[in-house]
Amino acid sequence: QVHLVESGGGLVQAGGSLRLSCAASGMIFSFAAMGWYRQAPGKQRELVADITVGGSTNYADSVKGRFTISRDSAKSSVYLQMNSLEPQDTAVYYCNAEYLRHNYWGQGTQVTVSS
Repeated sequence: QVHLVESGGGLVQAGGSLRLSCAASGMIFSFAAMGWYRQAPGKQRELVADITVGGSTNYADSVKGRFTISRDSAKSSVYLQMNSLEPQDTAVYYCNAEYLRHNYWGQGTQVTVSS
């Protein structure tokens, strides 16, 4: 059974930083493409960043230059370093894994950026 557990969310002032972590279990991590999504109140869930098995990354235009996604196979974890946070970044952030043609989601972690 695949499990994804996010951590690292919280309340931060605009301009601040947070680092989200997602620990994966129940799968061969090196075989999974990983991603971070977010969902703000009243809005659809959107892709923030993803990283392939080979380490190639992709970012939403709104976070380019501010957020960095990375993965550590030894720890079966994926990270999202978020800098220069803006109030518009406020959302629930979800970890996603694409593994053996299935999609898996974590429970989400709240990020709130105050102005």
